Order: sequence, then C-alpha cells, then structure tokens
Amino acid sequence: MRGVLAIALLLTACVSPSRTETPQITDVTVFAGSSLTDAFARAGDDFTKTNTRVRFIFNFGSSSTLATQITNGAPADVFASADEANMQKVLDAGLAKSPRTFASNELQIAVPTGNPKRIAGLADLARPDIVLVLAAPTVPAGKYALEALAKAGVTARPVSQEVDVRAVLNKVSLGEADAGIVYVTDVRSAAARVAGVAIPDQQQVVARYPIAVVKGAKDPQLAGQFIDYLTSPEGQKILAGFGFSRP
Repeated sequence: MRGVLAIALLLTACVSPSRTETPQITDVTVFAGSSLTDAFARAGDDFTKTNTRVRFIFNFGSSSTLATQITNGAPADVFASADEANMQKVLDAGLAKSPRTFASNELQIAVPTGNPKRIAGLADLARPDIVLVLAAPTVPAGKYALEALAKAGVTARPVSQEVDVRAVLNKVSLGEADAGIVYVTDVRSAAARVAGVAIPDQQQVVARYPIAVVKGAKDPQLAGQFIDYLTSPEGQKILAGFGFSRP
C-alpha cells in the first residue's frame, strides 16, 4: 500500500504545472552616429514597451569609426550612419543591403550660453579671437562643417579636430571653445549649456541618415522591425521631438 501511495505521489509531481518560463530576451546591437544618442535612447525605450523580448545595446560614435568597426568584424545588428558615404563602405563590403533613409539634420554653430563673443555667422569663425573646434574631416559632422565654410567663403582654423560631433559640443559646453559647428539636434540636446547660431540656407549642408540591418544579425526580423518603427509615424514623431527632420 505504501508503495502504491509513493508511486501516486510521484506521478502527481510529474504532472504538476511547471513554473511559467521567462520569455527569452534578444539583444539587438545598434551601431549609430553619436548625434542619434538621445533620440535612439528614447526610441529604444518606446519600442520595448510593445516588444518586451528586446534589449537594445547601443554603440554610439562617429559614423566613420563605426563603419570601420563593422567592416573589421565587430558584431552589430543594425547600422545607422550620419552620412551615406560611410553606409556605402558597409554596403561595398557586402555587410548590409537595402538601406533606408530615416531622418535628416542641419548644421548650427554652437556657442556658450549668452554667446559672449557675439558670433553672428560662419564669417565670425575666422576671427583671431575665436577659439573654434570642429569634428575631424573624416567624421560626417567635420566634413559637413568644411563644406559649409567653403560655401560661405570662410577659412577657419580650428584649435582641435574632435573624434565626433558630441565631443565638439562638449568642448563648447565646458567653455573650452568659443564655437563649434554641430547639428541642430546637438544644440537642442544641450540647450541648458549652449546656444545655437543659425546658418543660412545658402551656406547650409543637409545630413541624411541611412539605416540598415547588418549581415549576420542575430535576429534580422527583429532588427528590421526596429527600422520599420523608426520610419513609422510614431518613430518619426520621436525623431522630430529631438530636432530631426523627415528624410
């Protein structure tokens, strides 16, 4: 009788409900230009509200550095570039295809709050009393800055060439520079620490941002869904809130 009871208890244990399994979390690694830092952090948070099995890992930096990392084998699922040239490097390496342009941006002169040097435009950046910083010419923001200066017929001599546009912004916000050429979105992100001086349309350079799923992505479908989200009305609304324009 005891043996029968033991067997019954064992069978009951075998058929008892198992604990609810925790949904498997999928990491999506996004390599993105540094100017996208704030917007992508918000977009990622919003995306995960309805896609709870996703965890984003963001790697922000200059698009040129990120493209080099990807072509050298760095594991990325999504690449968002601040220019088309660096996306093309990844495409030429056969590591992505069919990029989609999801946003655009414009340049602005960042100055310390109050604009103590009274900088009114690009021409003032050539003044000998102005400490100017730019992004390196290999970086999209640096390349665009040089194009804008050329359009204005201005020869400026930066005291440093930074690794990305956020480094330029930091120099200005910390008072280590009188001016820097950054994106409109960067000035907005640091509105409490810097002010922006507009660049007229005839001297302006528009940055266009392509994005693509990287070959070998852990979950290409999920990576593609994030891109779909960025191009959707909801995603575009978030980007607009950070100062980006439509493609």
